[in-house]
Amino acid sequence: MTRFSAMLVDLDGTLMVTDTISQRVQQAIESVSQRIPVSIATGRRASDLMAYARQLGLDAPQICNGGATLLDPRDGKLLWNSHMEAGQALRIIELLDRKGINFIGTHPSGDATSMSQISQWDLTRISAMDIPEQEADEFVSMFGTEDNLHVVKVYLHYNGWWAVDFTAAGVHKGEAARHLAEIQGMSTRQFIAAGDSYNDLPMLEVAGFRIAMASAPEEMKHIADFVAPPVEEDGLAVAIEQVILPLLSAC
Repeated sequence: MTRFSAMLVDLDGTLMVTDTISQRVQQAIESVSQRIPVSIATGRRASDLMAYARQLGLDAPQICNGGATLLDPRDGKLLWNSHMEAGQALRIIELLDRKGINFIGTHPSGDATSMSQISQWDLTRISAMDIPEQEADEFVSMFGTEDNLHVVKVYLHYNGWWAVDFTAAGVHKGEAARHLAEIQGMSTRQFIAAGDSYNDLPMLEVAGFRIAMASAPEEMKHIADFVAPPVEEDGLAVAIEQVILPLLSAC
């Protein structure tokens, strides 16, 4: 039997619906973290990640920016970070600006929501925010074949719209999981991973035990070892209570 030695868990749509982690889910995560390291893997920026990691009392390395950044939650130190090509980032931001689409451009020095705020174009990640799914699909189709980009659409549970995340080629939560495994001295097959959206698929693909939330796309449910109830029903806590804790006890 595989010995599972760490857990990776998505934030929005998995740990929580909006901005609040329920007491039941928090207690479930605490039960796991008493046994193995737990890392959040989110598309959100570092400041958001740090706040939730501290709320949950997590001290293992954490993943943010859709897998482009790995940091130590105790002091915010960057452990690994990838950046996009400057010319590519500029072209994407200019397009979003022309279309009047809200965006977040992330750099280790800070986040920007307008072109005037960007002084360094080697961005870690760009997120086109709050758009209809059809427009998200158009962006994925437009940029998805470019060799130097990774492009993925993400459902935003807190408002019902979609986002599109742009990172450097090969940079996603699965790649971040590989870097995390190297830091922790283990294989990604020793990871338990839980997620709900397309940006979580690479993370689940490299993990040894896979949890897909009820709202996850069929591609994720197809490879999942367990499909959890909806996040609105504390589905992650159900998965932990019914499957993960017994699994860890058996290892």
